[in-house]
Amino acid sequence: MSSFWSGWVIFFATLNIVLVVFLFIFALRVRIPVDEDGNTGHIWAHGALREGVRRLPMWWILMSIGLLVFSLIYLVLYPGLGAYEGTLGWSSTKQVEQAMERNDAKLVDLQEFVRKKPISALAEDPGVLRAAGVVYDENCAACHGAQGKGNVTLGAPDLTDDNWSWGGSDDAIRTSLLQGRRGAMPALGDALGDEGVRQITTYVYTLNGRSTSRQDLARKGAERYQQLCASCHGPQGKGNPALGAPDLTDDSWLYGGDRADIAHAIRHGRQGVMPAWEARLSAEEIEMLIAWMRAAGGDGNGAP
Repeated sequence: MSSFWSGWVIFFATLNIVLVVFLFIFALRVRIPVDEDGNTGHIWAHGALREGVRRLPMWWILMSIGLLVFSLIYLVLYPGLGAYEGTLGWSSTKQVEQAMERNDAKLVDLQEFVRKKPISALAEDPGVLRAAGVVYDENCAACHGAQGKGNVTLGAPDLTDDNWSWGGSDDAIRTSLLQGRRGAMPALGDALGDEGVRQITTYVYTLNGRSTSRQDLARKGAERYQQLCASCHGPQGKGNPALGAPDLTDDSWLYGGDRADIAHAIRHGRQGVMPAWEARLSAEEIEMLIAWMRAAGGDGNGAP
């Protein structure tokens, strides 16, 4: 703060204090003329209401003196008069820096703990999970949801179940976080035509045990599926984690599992992108996120 603005602030702060003291003393000493009955003579409602004058209550006087003394002490101890720093040397900048130093010290201990423990142990530690939750909220919740339940609009998978398109091992999840993933479902609408799309849609719809009244469409769809889809999703529709082709039999759908959603994916394709976080997140934060997913329910036991 320049000397000019510092002096300007000091002038107005001092002026305000002087005016407050003056008004306080004036309020105690001023004598307002009143009539014999103790009223000022101001009347309303044809004399039904009259203005009286009473002395200031003692509690108000003592409270005002206390607040005035408190404000003067505050201005001595803390910055409030221009560039004056106060006798305590406090500043909001120093307070933030001290808080960051304390947080960094805790973070060092946490990182050391994470480096020494396996994922299974991290997934059971409340302190690690609290820190992992913060990392998740800041980096992952926008797509996967606050609870990790996924978002079919974005094609962001549910992280709390045990269905993993790219594999559910610690190494597979670590690779997804560090390097990202790019899924590509080709558009087959031109090759299949509307009837072909209906056939494969009906067949895929039944892969997880759902029934259909159009068995003729399902049979023809099964044939077309083997021709066009089995190379990625497998002959039985179990998926292929090497390609990121999801399992079509587990009732876990990235973009929704009703007939319209399935038909849209077959006709127009899907392009899903998981960004790489290697440049943003530390190795310890990656491990904590994996532990968070394990604690949330994605134990990886059902991973291909």
